[in-house]
Amino acid sequence: MEAFDKAPAEVPSRPFWRPLGWGLLIPLLFTLGGWLAQYPHGLIVAGVVVALAALAVAATLAGGIWHRPGAAVLLSCTGIALTFFAGPGLYELYMTKAGTPVQAIVTKVEDRHARRGADMFCTVVEAGGGRTVHHVSEQQNCSDDFAPLQTVTLRTDPAGLLKPRLPDGPGGGGDTALALEIAAGLFVVTGAAMFYAGRRRR
Repeated sequence: MEAFDKAPAEVPSRPFWRPLGWGLLIPLLFTLGGWLAQYPHGLIVAGVVVALAALAVAATLAGGIWHRPGAAVLLSCTGIALTFFAGPGLYELYMTKAGTPVQAIVTKVEDRHARRGADMFCTVVEAGGGRTVHHVSEQQNCSDDFAPLQTVTLRTDPAGLLKPRLPDGPGGGGDTALALEIAAGLFVVTGAAMFYAGRRRR
């Protein structure tokens, strides 16, 4: 009779903070990867490595260990999209708010018809005594809205690491806000999918 009198042991509840921690860490890693990819030279590779590492960890945890394939697919897709939107959005916000304004002259605008990457490239010369020359692409806001000999206010990185950014063209002032809004939404969805997979794991 003792066997029937014993109540079944309760399954210990999973700590709330563990899936919450993963739900914050994974989208932060995707965001960091997008931000690092904005830097030239080796940091681009570092950004790709961070984003791919976040993807591998998220997919392994959610799909493999926690057995939530649906959540794994969702957060993998939103995580990669977060990388693409967060990086340029943060770059534009940083350069707009913290970039040093420098008067410059556009000397050349060309469309190289590249198979991969940005097509439009602008050559810009600072109007100061140094006459520093910058070669910027569409990633730095170069477009056919600019014309040779046009005077522009170039934004340069105070730390000297990021490439300068040209001002927004006509009707382009809302692009930064839109990219950040999309990135914020993707951040929430990615984190929520990771949190759900961790709380509901089998």
